Amino acid sequence: MKRSNVRLRTRAALALVAGTLLAGTAFSGTAAGHGGGLRAAAGSLSVPTWLFLLTGGGVVGASFLLASFVTDRAFIRAVHGWRRVADAPVATATTLTRVVSVAALVGIIAVGFLGPETMFRNAAILAVWVGWWAGYVATVYLVGNSWPALNPWRAVAEWVPTLDYEYPERLGAWPSVAGLLALVWLEVVSPLADDPRLLAWVVVGYSVATLAGAFVFGPDSWFGSVDPVARLFRYYGRVAPLQRAESGGLELRPPGAALTDPLPDDGRDGVAFVVAILWVTTYDGFVGTPVWVAIAESLVGLGVPPVVLYPAALLAGYALFVGAWWLASRLARGTADTYLTPEAIARRFAASLLPIAAGYHLAHFLGLFVTLSPALVAALSNPLSPPINPSVVALPGWFGMLAVAFVLLGHLLAVWGAHASAYEVFPGRLQAVRSQYPFVVVMVLYTMTSLWIVSAPSAAPPFV
Repeated sequence: MKRSNVRLRTRAALALVAGTLLAGTAFSGTAAGHGGGLRAAAGSLSVPTWLFLLTGGGVVGASFLLASFVTDRAFIRAVHGWRRVADAPVATATTLTRVVSVAALVGIIAVGFLGPETMFRNAAILAVWVGWWAGYVATVYLVGNSWPALNPWRAVAEWVPTLDYEYPERLGAWPSVAGLLALVWLEVVSPLADDPRLLAWVVVGYSVATLAGAFVFGPDSWFGSVDPVARLFRYYGRVAPLQRAESGGLELRPPGAALTDPLPDDGRDGVAFVVAILWVTTYDGFVGTPVWVAIAESLVGLGVPPVVLYPAALLAGYALFVGAWWLASRLARGTADTYLTPEAIARRFAASLLPIAAGYHLAHFLGLFVTLSPALVAALSNPLSPPINPSVVALPGWFGMLAVAFVLLGHLLAVWGAHASAYEVFPGRLQAVRSQYPFVVVMVLYTMTSLWIVSAPSAAPPFV
């Protein structure tokens, strides 16, 4: 009887995956892949969009089946248990790097106010969006989280006395969730990437709020719970091969090995932040597609105020992503036949979403970094009087395929992370495999959404 139930559940789960893939046929047309960056075009793919999306979703589904058939608990433990620890003068290096980062922060604010008003010539614009957000963030999940050694706001907060009031535990990580959503909304609806003066004022405002919070609650509480940037890098760093060892040095592990470790914030707030990382990158790309343009114009035509449009879409999409993850967690409890609560399952598997966000970030911003790196170097060489016509790199036609590859690689690593976590949580092999069915379906949907966005033609977001 039990074998019969297992077979029925297995067939139902496979049917659910197949149904998810077939749902992609609702998309029509031809895929036009482009490199990352601010929707910079880089060639096209002469294949139907539905076939393109089904292929990507099928790769993720097939990777789950392959991992389930050819791996066992001993193999996974051998892979995730491999590490090389090296002593490194982290504390000494941190002091030096923080001094440099504080000087860089002051320089960005000064150049934002005093430098050229042209976006491609202003070193503050290029340093923040090309050097930091596109380039540096990628090093966090590709190499390791060096932000604790670079964070200029934490450096200042630790150099001055603080009040060290007790941070309200009931707030948890929720302020950082709200902060991340607010920062991305501001980036989308305002000309932060075009107006260096506005960018400088926003950096000043963020600095004042951050330092005030750290002064009241102390650096550890503020940057550990509230600051969205510090938490973003801390979570992204779990994807990277370099991790901070318990001894204080550095350890080298296989990429994604830290995804099986429990989240540092063991609650709904930690899960909510992980999903927010995934959603805000998706949202940033979605508002630059023709589909969003058509939706936005239709809603405004029906009487929806433009000022309400973007925050409503941000919150609605986030609710959809969070809801999908919690639904998968509830379904996983049934497919795994476990006494674990859906909340415990959601917390344990949430970190597996981080490679998806990292892969999409790389797909979305690598083109921007490559294209404008020469302009960044030229602006930094003479911040107050950079070249009038800065050089840029023209992306080759095949560059768009890299965006597709990064999305798929991120999702494949996410499937592996969930697979390894399942073996950590559940004692039986079949139970571990069955627990992943709902999560694989959600990941396939995330994959197809990401691929659709990176393959969609670019369009300017309306009403902003």
